[in-house]
Amino acid sequence: MIVVMKAHSNNEEIQHVLKFLQNHGLSGHLSQGVERTVIGVLGQTSNAGLPSGIGGITPGLEDSLEGLPGVDNVLRVSKPYKLASREFHPENTTVEVPAACVDGGSVTIGGKDVVMMAGPCTVETETQLMTAAEAVRKAGAVILRGGAFKPSTSPYGFRGLGEKGLQLLAKARDEFGMAVITEVMTPSDVAMVCEYADILQIGTRNMQNYMLLDEIGRTNKPVVLKRGMSATIEEWLLAAEYVLSQGNKNVILCERGIRTFEKATRNTMDISAIPVAKTLSHLPIISDPSQGTGHRHLVGPMTLASIAAGTDALLIEVHPNPDEALKDGAQSLTIQQFNELMPQAQAVAHAIGRDFITR
Repeated sequence: MIVVMKAHSNNEEIQHVLKFLQNHGLSGHLSQGVERTVIGVLGQTSNAGLPSGIGGITPGLEDSLEGLPGVDNVLRVSKPYKLASREFHPENTTVEVPAACVDGGSVTIGGKDVVMMAGPCTVETETQLMTAAEAVRKAGAVILRGGAFKPSTSPYGFRGLGEKGLQLLAKARDEFGMAVITEVMTPSDVAMVCEYADILQIGTRNMQNYMLLDEIGRTNKPVVLKRGMSATIEEWLLAAEYVLSQGNKNVILCERGIRTFEKATRNTMDISAIPVAKTLSHLPIISDPSQGTGHRHLVGPMTLASIAAGTDALLIEVHPNPDEALKDGAQSLTIQQFNELMPQAQAVAHAIGRDFITR
C-alpha cells in the first residue's frame, strides 16, 4: 500500500507515520516529490501473513493510517512490485554518476538528455582498452564500458582479467575522465568491484540471482540491471524491487534483447519494452543494441530506434579490431563505425527534443 501525505505535511508528521509503521512490524520507504510525499509500505500486512498487496489488509490498519496527522489518503498498489512502480513514485527517477569529463563533474541518467556508454565488451589488454576509451571519449561517450569478469556460455570461453581488468578500467578513468561501468557476478565480489567502478552492472544471467541483488542493494552504487534473456517485464521489475527494497535507489533498467524462436539475430531486441517500462516504472531505462542483436550492422539501426522510443542511455560495444576480439567481436563496432554513428544518434535525439551529454 501507499500512504499519500498532504501537500504541506511537515517532517514531524512524516516521521510519526514511519514510527507507526515500524511499531506494526512494517517498513516505510519515502518518495518525496515536488508537491507531496508518499510512503511505500512494505512488510507483512495481512492476517494470512502474506506480503502487502497479496492478501487482505489487516482490519483497521488503513483507517488508522488515514487518521494520522498529515496523511491525505491510503492507496493500494495494484502491481506486485511496489518501490519500482510509478504508482509509488509518479515522477521520473534520475541517477547521478560522477564523471570528471563533463561539466559539473557528474552525468545524469534519466533526465532530459541521452547518455552514451561505450567501450569494449571485455578488457583484454591495456593497449586495447586505452585505444577504445580514447576513441569513444573523443566521439562523445562519457561512460566507459568494459568487462573484467565475463560470464560465458562455454566454460572454455574467455572469462575476463578479474581485478587486473578493474585496475585497467580505473586507469582509463583517470586518463580520460569517464565514469566506468562493469559487471559484478557474485555477492563476494561486490565490495571489490565497488572500489573501482562507478556503475555496477548485473548481467542477463544474474537478473534473478537474488543474493547478488540483495548485496548490491545494500550499497549505494548506481546499478544497471539487465533484463533476463527470457524474463517478462514484470519479472524484470520485480528483480529491481530486490535492489530497491534493500535501500539502493540508484537502479537503472537495461533492455538487452530477449530469447525468441528467431535465429537471424542473437536475441530479439524488444524496443517496445522501453516505453512500456517507462509507463510502469519511474526508473531510468537504457538500451544495449550490441547484446540485443549480436551483429554489428544492426547496432546502428537499433541505436536510433531506441532513442526514438525514449531510451535514457545507450550501452554500445566498441573494439579497436573486432575481428581479433577475445569475446563478442561480431557485435562490436569498429572505431570508425562508432564515429559515424554518433552524429546520427544526435540527430535523432534532436528530432524528439533531446540531446546527448558529451561534455
